[in-house]
Amino acid sequence: MASLGALGRALSHRDARIFFGASLTSWTGLWVHRIGVTWLAWEMTHSAFWVGMVSFCDLAPAVLFSPIAGAIADRMDRVKLTMLSQSVIGCEALTVATLIFTGNLQIEYLLALEMVSGTAASFAQPARQSLMPGLVPRADLPAAVACNSLCFNVARFLGPAIAGPIVAFYGVAPAVLINACAYFIATASMPFLQVDPAARRGHAPSGSILGEAIAGFRYAGNHPGIGPLLMFAAVTSVMMRGVQEVLPPFIERVFHRGADGLAMLTACIGVGALISGLWVASRGKVEGTTRLAVYAVAAQACATLAFIATGHFPLGLLAGAFMGAAGSVNGISIQTLVQNAADPGMRGRVLAMWGMITRACPAVGALLLGAAGEAFGLRLPTMVFAVLTLGAFVWGFRMLPHMARVLESRAAVRMGETHHITFGAQASVAQRRTFRISAEDVAFIDAEVQAGRFDSGGEVVRAGLAALRVQQAQARPRAAE
Repeated sequence: MASLGALGRALSHRDARIFFGASLTSWTGLWVHRIGVTWLAWEMTHSAFWVGMVSFCDLAPAVLFSPIAGAIADRMDRVKLTMLSQSVIGCEALTVATLIFTGNLQIEYLLALEMVSGTAASFAQPARQSLMPGLVPRADLPAAVACNSLCFNVARFLGPAIAGPIVAFYGVAPAVLINACAYFIATASMPFLQVDPAARRGHAPSGSILGEAIAGFRYAGNHPGIGPLLMFAAVTSVMMRGVQEVLPPFIERVFHRGADGLAMLTACIGVGALISGLWVASRGKVEGTTRLAVYAVAAQACATLAFIATGHFPLGLLAGAFMGAAGSVNGISIQTLVQNAADPGMRGRVLAMWGMITRACPAVGALLLGAAGEAFGLRLPTMVFAVLTLGAFVWGFRMLPHMARVLESRAAVRMGETHHITFGAQASVAQRRTFRISAEDVAFIDAEVQAGRFDSGGEVVRAGLAALRVQQAQARPRAAE
């Protein structure tokens, strides 16, 4: 493990190994399932629109349920919530496999069942991801986040490699059944985790679930780093990630291949993601991560343009590998920044927003691309999306110094951990005086602000510190009496 550097340190912890082993198992099953049902939808309808609809129904429930799921993950036992959600996903896969075996599956049933699975995944994602800070020391968290994404991308390679031959020789039903078994195994592993109590449950209920969900949106929107970063991720995910959700039409119409071609392309995307994920994981630090997140979007747009410009399958596979590599760097970087900068009491809700972006935005992109593909062909809409993504990159490039100062600064991370500071807003004095920090923290934050290493929201921080000093000065005489 030592030879793996930061990644080895993350994997040196027993609970982390159990957690990531379960993640790899469930996500491998998930990718086997996705290859199976998207190909089945294509065989049933031969319509890019319906293939996009299958992806949409799996991913879109995140729009409705992720905010609520994040609030629930911040107020209840996250291990139990993860187990319940994963059990539902396993049962959904078992139902789909049974309907295929019996010959009773129709496209309408498939869409409804994928919505059930997507809803359960919306609850599993924030609950499961919020457990990571309770499995490894704080210093190893960036590597743990990268390792988590790495598991997803290893699964993205293994899943298609398993699904391709199974679908080709035995049909879709056994592939979907593998997913059911994988999720039941992952669920059974959860009770073996020894999670730090602070990470296992965010806080005691302090209000309604809806109110806490709204507070999560307000927190992220007012945060000068998390807010712009998530907005950037949402826009670029709609335009870029949808391509990977509607691969069957590309395989047949652009490259004139079958299910084997779909498995090969998906596996190449996974290989690219795996290689870049290993590199990001080996960094084991936050500094420079914002730059990686922004520049990876431009690389992904260029790789997508190359993918759609060629009809030669080997070149398409190479472009797909670069698409996967850029997407992996972007996803790992954003999740690392969010995990580091978010307040622990808000972590579940912020991660739920990230989950909503990674699930709902590709779903919207897949639906738009599928519908446009039926009207204009696949190449033109994809090229338009890629060019628009490069325009979004220009905005992200201009915001890069501001976001990096906020998200990567030691002061920003430390304040996000321990203090409820109202960023980017004119907080009232009463709000400022709710801060509870030590004299050491006051000196640390003040030094960071004065040195210019944390300037966004600096006036609010200074005013809060001034109020704290007044309180501390008034408290000393009373204590002496």
